[in-house]
Amino acid sequence: MRIYLDESGDLGFTFDRPFRNGGSSRYLTISFLLIPKELSHLPKRVVRKLYDKRKQPAGVELKGSYLTLPERIYFATQTGKLLARHPEISVFSVTINKRTIKDPVYCSTGRLYNYVNRLILLDKIKGESSVTFIPDRRSIKAENGSLLADYLQTALWFELDSDTVIENRPQESHKALNLQFIDWVGHIIWKKYEDNEIEAYDILKRKVDLTPWWETLSGQW
Repeated sequence: MRIYLDESGDLGFTFDRPFRNGGSSRYLTISFLLIPKELSHLPKRVVRKLYDKRKQPAGVELKGSYLTLPERIYFATQTGKLLARHPEISVFSVTINKRTIKDPVYCSTGRLYNYVNRLILLDKIKGESSVTFIPDRRSIKAENGSLLADYLQTALWFELDSDTVIENRPQESHKALNLQFIDWVGHIIWKKYEDNEIEAYDILKRKVDLTPWWETLSGQW
């Protein structure tokens, strides 16, 4: 099993200035693609189709923030079709309203990021014999300097008594189409909360597990 993940938004807490003008994003979205190795070529095809429509070389990375609204709608539609054909592929996401976090230090140090990943992922992978964990190389490290994969591995072995082995294999998103795929998914979801753009989001939500967890998290932080 392979897990690709990426985040949209930032970990800043500057809310007295407008976002994109000196201020931080109000929301943080973390998104995941959980896929059997033998099917990992399929999301790449969806990404390539959009590159082809743009007539843009695949070697020049197209971030989710660069997509036009029609392109986001097209991508959401193609993603929905992919997930309908292949229920073995899971796409899920969590969005956090950072303004509900009581102590910003937990977010700025990466503790919140690691905690959310733990809540979402452990139950989904604890029954697997092995998991290849593929974050973008920019992924946030835990406060003690260990990688998120190490944090999750420790929880699996010593708290859940699971035999799952995590292989950490970070990649650079411009070389990994599946990381671009989950970046595009996450950006669509994040824009719904940050910018109230709903068109592509409404298409995705039919097939993607989209969890706004700020009520749960705000009670714990």
